[in-house]
Amino acid sequence: MNDFLKVTKALSDPNRVKILKMLQHKVMCVCEIEAALGIAQPTASKHLKRLEEAGLIDSRREGKWINHYPADGKDSPYAATLLGNLRHWLEDDAEIRQLIEKIPCIRREEISCHKEEVCEESGY
Repeated sequence: MNDFLKVTKALSDPNRVKILKMLQHKVMCVCEIEAALGIAQPTASKHLKRLEEAGLIDSRREGKWINHYPADGKDSPYAATLLGNLRHWLEDDAEIRQLIEKIPCIRREEISCHKEEVCEESGY
């Protein structure tokens, strides 16, 4: 039951749902997520950590960037099921649609140098 609760609690926050929906459309670093949602870097990092602990996202370092993307669900059947369904859910939600339209314009290379350092240092 703990694995189920981790997944459902991770999805109980609107910003974490938004992060997952964005990651379904684009691999992103923490500074891009921060820019898209208009939240502080520590807040974005905490959300990413919670999603990763629930088995909903994974990350990998590529050069100075730590890229986040949806998990494959192999570690949790609950995460796998919700990730599969979430791919179709909320696509017609106005707020989600607006975020999805916005993310191609958010480019890590164009975010200030300070934020690049935060991306590298934060681990998220």
